Amino acid sequence: MLKRYLSVVAAGVVAGCFAVSGVAQGRQLTNEDYARAEKFMGYNVNSLVYHGVARVTWMADGRFWYRDFGPDGLTLMVVDPAKGTKAPAFDHVKLANALTAAVKGAVKVSPQHMTTLTEMTFSDGDKTVVVGNGSRKFRCDLSGAGVCTELVAAGAKATSGEAASAAAHGDLSPDKTKAAFIRDWNLWVRDVATGKETQLTTDGVKDFGYATDNAGWQTSDNAILVWSPDGKKIATFQQDQRKTGEMYMVPVTNGHPELKAWKYPLVGDKDVTMIERVIIDVEKAKVVRLKMAPDQHRSTLCDDVSCRGGSGWDDVQWSADGKTLAFVSTSRDHKQEWMRIADASSGDVLDVMGEKAAKFFESGNGKVNWKYLSKTNELLWFSERDGWGQMYLYDAENGNLKQKITHGEGNVTQVLHVDEAARKIYFLGVGKEAGRDPYFSHFYSIGFNGKDMKLLTPENADHAVTVSQDGRYFVDVYSTATEPQTTVVRDDSGRVVVEVAKQDITKLVASGWVPPVPITVKARDGKTDLYGYMFKPTNFDASKKYPIVNSVYPGPQTGSCGGRGFAAAHRDWQSLAELGFVVVCIDGMGTPWRSKAFHEFYFGNLGDNTIPDQVAGMKELAAMYPWIDIDRVGMYGHSGGGNATAAAMFHFPDFFKVGIAESGNHDQRDYEDDWAEKWNGLLTTNADGTTNYDSQANQYVAKNLKGKLLLAHGSMDNNVPMNNTLLVVDALIKANKDFDLLIVPNVAHGYAEASQYMTRRRWDYFVKNLAGDVPPHEYEMKSYTAVTAAMRSGPGDFDQQR
Repeated sequence: MLKRYLSVVAAGVVAGCFAVSGVAQGRQLTNEDYARAEKFMGYNVNSLVYHGVARVTWMADGRFWYRDFGPDGLTLMVVDPAKGTKAPAFDHVKLANALTAAVKGAVKVSPQHMTTLTEMTFSDGDKTVVVGNGSRKFRCDLSGAGVCTELVAAGAKATSGEAASAAAHGDLSPDKTKAAFIRDWNLWVRDVATGKETQLTTDGVKDFGYATDNAGWQTSDNAILVWSPDGKKIATFQQDQRKTGEMYMVPVTNGHPELKAWKYPLVGDKDVTMIERVIIDVEKAKVVRLKMAPDQHRSTLCDDVSCRGGSGWDDVQWSADGKTLAFVSTSRDHKQEWMRIADASSGDVLDVMGEKAAKFFESGNGKVNWKYLSKTNELLWFSERDGWGQMYLYDAENGNLKQKITHGEGNVTQVLHVDEAARKIYFLGVGKEAGRDPYFSHFYSIGFNGKDMKLLTPENADHAVTVSQDGRYFVDVYSTATEPQTTVVRDDSGRVVVEVAKQDITKLVASGWVPPVPITVKARDGKTDLYGYMFKPTNFDASKKYPIVNSVYPGPQTGSCGGRGFAAAHRDWQSLAELGFVVVCIDGMGTPWRSKAFHEFYFGNLGDNTIPDQVAGMKELAAMYPWIDIDRVGMYGHSGGGNATAAAMFHFPDFFKVGIAESGNHDQRDYEDDWAEKWNGLLTTNADGTTNYDSQANQYVAKNLKGKLLLAHGSMDNNVPMNNTLLVVDALIKANKDFDLLIVPNVAHGYAEASQYMTRRRWDYFVKNLAGDVPPHEYEMKSYTAVTAAMRSGPGDFDQQR
């Protein structure tokens, strides 16, 4: 029956997608109405914001560079805090011409749009600059007319792409003389100057390779490893996936499809990916296996063993002399951590200390916060054991607690700098300033002794901080959702030493843009404050009634609303509001940045999805504002938000009238093991055959559907496999329920070229089924090519998620 049903979906759409039940037809919307809404999408409004500071990058000489987007395009700026100067990094026209000549005109580099440059190093009194984009590098002499020469690793070809970057450049040693890379599941090292390659391991094979990166839902060609400070040793692992189960997909083709298969462990699998930790002596090509059992493929913080996608290994740190290696092992369920130190020569491992959490352990928010202080044989450790994220000081020899460093309400989120000589920590924190938005991030310093905590960023705003390599200065970019960025450089005492830039939104405001409205509502318990944003049409009329649409992401690793800094566009929320809706996001209980109790609120019951909080919040808003029509409520979300949307439609069928569930992980047992086992615990089966995962499985409650539901998924989704949505489809068919389905062929978790189509269909679906209006026929949005070009050439960095 399911096969027959899907045969109707040849173009990805089930017929009758706009059949209306119980909604009177209202006004006819025009192409002009949709164009006015699309005007507020990020790819149209970001370019109306000038002089925001993006991609701050500190250099070894104590200066930093950043991207400044102005009316004429991009300018790469260099700031010297010690001298208090700010100037363009170089003659942009000269560099653009030189780069164009270096590639023999294959690409015409625009001086105002060098947005792909991610690396910049100066020498010869700034007359020479090395620039790169991650896969190609050029040394440019700008003293005369300007000449650029491509730098190709000796013995490597000048190619582009992630694999080429990994092979050609590799993971550089601290002195940048050697580059480590993977070839045929083994680790190699290349002498950067001569190109000589040395094979470091020889027994790596498919599914049991060295330094390989595979989290099930994400993979990389980059090697996961950590060089010792002297560049003589490498810490890495041999990843064992030989018994790990596989995921399978086939593309939509006009002929025999090619099977895509990869290792993808699922919740409850007996055999999952493991790692065997090793230390490699680079000069001797000698592998020392640590004397311990294989470790789980886990991090103290994120889904992957590396939180940075193959560009580092967060839970592994060398001693200053390279003789010992500190690392943290994490249990499969993320409840237990073991802090260990290994002897790099012998492989002996010492268990220093550990911590067990009742529900889940995390080492920070967005950053692993523990640090090995080898010179004093101490350890900085992050824990939420008192209900908040705090820092502690331990003796690394015996594992004894020496000092609780931070205290009180509010969380340490990210330790950005440790001054070992002055015995000070510099960290980002939230919720420590009374009377302010608890999601605003501020920067603090405090002594190891727990005394003299100082607020270094006093403004009542969200602060994005980037610290210099020596810790003497930091760049502070602060803003709110309603107030644009101000950027300054401060010294380590918080004193402003350089006024860098003020974001100019004059042109944005002139376009008709209005900021979102910050909202505070009570949670389901009637006591806990929840925070979010509300978006209203720019032609808002308080005498009218507006349907309300909730854009949801339930977490638990993040929330619905994203960062608290300034953005010209927040996804498509303002655009959707322009079509006649009030749009809200609310960060419900069970999401991060608040107390430990708040974050773990629905641990073990992922089916909660914060929906009771969303309902309570919207009802409160409707009681406050009579222009909200609480009888017409819609919801939509992607991934976890797609799961939450379907759950809302099934668990609250009389409240939610319309839902759009995109790429939802509707049953975590069909999702990769690491994510769900952290938030819901290990799979357990009861005597009656029920499990602790039943309450989160949307297919079990699909029979409750009453409203209009659109399910969408990409057919080649390697993050949340399409089977997640088809489970719900099967249940809805068996329950004889009407619903709508959109399958996008050959796209992954994001919809790529079909993103614009999905957005238009989303708007149409709410306009037709929630507002009761008639959308224009097949409105043509800006092409995906034009959108990506606009986001590359303009200040797209402003629309960030924390």
